[in-house]
Amino acid sequence: MRTSPRTRPLATRGVPNDRRRPRGGPAGKRAPGHREWVSHGLRAITKGPPAPTLPMQSMQATLGTPTSSALSRFSTSTQDKSSTAGQTSSTGPQPSRPSIIPPPSKSKGWGTGASGGRMRRIIAEDPEWSLAIVPLLTELCIQHIVENFQNNPILKQLLPEHKQKVLDHLSPDLPLAVTANLIDDESYWRRCCTQRWPVCHVAKHGGSWKRMFFERHLENLLKHFIPSTTDPALILDLLPLCRNYVRRLRVDQFLPPMKLPPRPRSGELSESGSEAEVEEPATDHYQLGDLVAGLSHLEELDLVYGVKDCGMNFEWNLFLFTYRDCHSLAATIKACHTLKIFRLTRSKVDDDKARVLIRSLLDHPALEELDLSHNLVGDRGARAAAKLLSHSRLRVLNLANNQVRALGAQSLAHALAHNTNLISLNLRLNCIEDEGGQALAHALQTNRCLTTLHLGGNELSEPTATLLSQVLAVNTTLTSINLSCNHIGLDGGKQLLEGMSDNRTLLEFDLRLSDVAQESEYLIGQALCANREAARQRAPNPSCFLSPITAKGPENPAG
Repeated sequence: MRTSPRTRPLATRGVPNDRRRPRGGPAGKRAPGHREWVSHGLRAITKGPPAPTLPMQSMQATLGTPTSSALSRFSTSTQDKSSTAGQTSSTGPQPSRPSIIPPPSKSKGWGTGASGGRMRRIIAEDPEWSLAIVPLLTELCIQHIVENFQNNPILKQLLPEHKQKVLDHLSPDLPLAVTANLIDDESYWRRCCTQRWPVCHVAKHGGSWKRMFFERHLENLLKHFIPSTTDPALILDLLPLCRNYVRRLRVDQFLPPMKLPPRPRSGELSESGSEAEVEEPATDHYQLGDLVAGLSHLEELDLVYGVKDCGMNFEWNLFLFTYRDCHSLAATIKACHTLKIFRLTRSKVDDDKARVLIRSLLDHPALEELDLSHNLVGDRGARAAAKLLSHSRLRVLNLANNQVRALGAQSLAHALAHNTNLISLNLRLNCIEDEGGQALAHALQTNRCLTTLHLGGNELSEPTATLLSQVLAVNTTLTSINLSCNHIGLDGGKQLLEGMSDNRTLLEFDLRLSDVAQESEYLIGQALCANREAARQRAPNPSCFLSPITAKGPENPAG
């Protein structure tokens, strides 16, 4: 019984009759040419192009080694096909069906073959994509708070560690309306200060960076305020934000109003044919009344009415302290009951203006220091200052580099003899001469509170030195005297040396450029060293002990 070509095993279809059974031996034995026969059979099965002959080891690894049972099954299928060879040839070629056996494929592994060490790469479509770990939810929240802090400031509701992270990332350029009354962290205000000013002396501002920022910010606004041009609301709107932090104001510049060119007047000519005179604009400066009234903790006010870096635009009226400025300032300091230190220097303050200012300070509840150095104060102004000594608790008075003479010094000496509060008096660079110096020496014989006296550059000579030697023998409160740049002379130096032999409290005595003999100056220095050593033993932690001859006075370094 012949089998139909359609029922033949798939392995024998399309194989020639002369190749259905290997020659040269019984079924199940490998005959010569078996490798080529298997290759031909594979080509018939896969219906593909001829493949190159593979080595036997590769063939066995891919297809497996044929066993005897497998070969016998293969030969049986070829015999069945040979019995139907005539019928196949008579009926003509039959259409071949596509093979259902997949072609052999090479096994590929990560560590096999020539490309075993190569790995696949994944290129992200997002160029910003990375393998970084996704941040924590708290970090994302903190980032959102920082980015939207200006519109939605959230700080007090946070935990301490989260609050610190927010403060560390906040921008120093945030509006003061948002940060002034909300942020008290010193590290944030330190970043604000160092970003804005290259030099920051926080010790001059009580060691507080926030106080330093608001004080210097307000000072900068005052320095660049132009009357009739700048909007006063720029300064007044800052008061609710800085009133609790500003304790000192140092303004070394006040700009005058801007001078505009006069408008030409048509047809207005004088009899001589020249144009009519045009009134000059007022030179009054910014009035501090409203500002100081809003600073409830202001303790120090240091002012200079002048212009810095004016260059080729120099004019004398740029350094003019007008009467309107004077009266306005007098009312301002009188109303400021927390003011302890008032300085008005290098502003051309004469006797009349000094009297107006000092009159407003009589019976002031808190004033401790008055500095009118480098002005034009004369005897009448000194007389007003002497009256202030009797009607205040003033502890420091500085009238250096003025026009005080003997009469003014005598007025001060009369008040000093009965005063119990003043500890420092600076009259250097005046011209009190021996008449004023002797008056002060007599007052020091009874005074028991003054510790520092500066009389350098006052045309003093031997008569004053003689009386001061008597003061040194009996006074037990003076610790510093400056008589530099006078005409003490050789005999005056000997008198002062004799007075120092009985003194145990004086620690500083400046006699430079006073025509004192070198021997006397040396012996006075030895006595001062002994006094400082005794003071060092009495005080376990002394603040400072200066050199006896080159000791610097207590005056303002700027004055």
